[in-house]
Amino acid sequence: MELVEGLRTTGAVREFLPDAVPDRVVHRLLDTARFAPNGGNAQAWRVVVVRDPEVRATLRDLYLRGWHLYLAQVMAGLRPWAPITDRAAEERAVAEARAATERPDLGDFAEHLDEVPVLLVVLVDLRKLAAVDRDLDRYSFVGGASVYPFAWSVLLAARAEGLGGVLTTMHVHCEDEVKELLGVPEEFALAGVLALGHPVRQPTRLRREPVASFATLDTFDGSALEP
Repeated sequence: MELVEGLRTTGAVREFLPDAVPDRVVHRLLDTARFAPNGGNAQAWRVVVVRDPEVRATLRDLYLRGWHLYLAQVMAGLRPWAPITDRAAEERAVAEARAATERPDLGDFAEHLDEVPVLLVVLVDLRKLAAVDRDLDRYSFVGGASVYPFAWSVLLAARAEGLGGVLTTMHVHCEDEVKELLGVPEEFALAGVLALGHPVRQPTRLRREPVASFATLDTFDGSALEP
């Protein structure tokens, strides 16, 4: 596949055929993704390929717990867990979700996460990150630049193989339990879980805002960059 086509057609896939993905293909995806750009070439990522049915079922249950809270915040008109948000409204939405006796429809992806052909838990070694915003008086995110390009490269490599997938960070809500489940050392953090497989439908027409909606000249409120 031509590179630009891949960049413009690699969307999130959450519906998969039951067909297995051979280990040689998973290995090939990771072998390609390891060339992703990362700070100081520290290659701070670590991947756990989850096969055990019981472990997969636990990952599903942990996902559902966070997804329930996510949906409750969406229904309250909030962007779930946004760094800048109405914390009081968020707390009310989460409290009501936890007290609810009936769960909303959580969706096929959430309910059947354990059946996804490939589950890759992506971890990051906190000792290897150059998080230059670590001590700023705001939410820190710069360290992600050394691990998420790797995850995106896995998705691009999967697209080239005719596969599809999605990176979910929902499990980070239950990071301690995931780390205990997988025996992850203290110095590692959970970056997310990659779900991969043969897509029921391969998205090819993605919807995104135009460049003029986010790129300006010289200042934040400058004129929009036009072609």
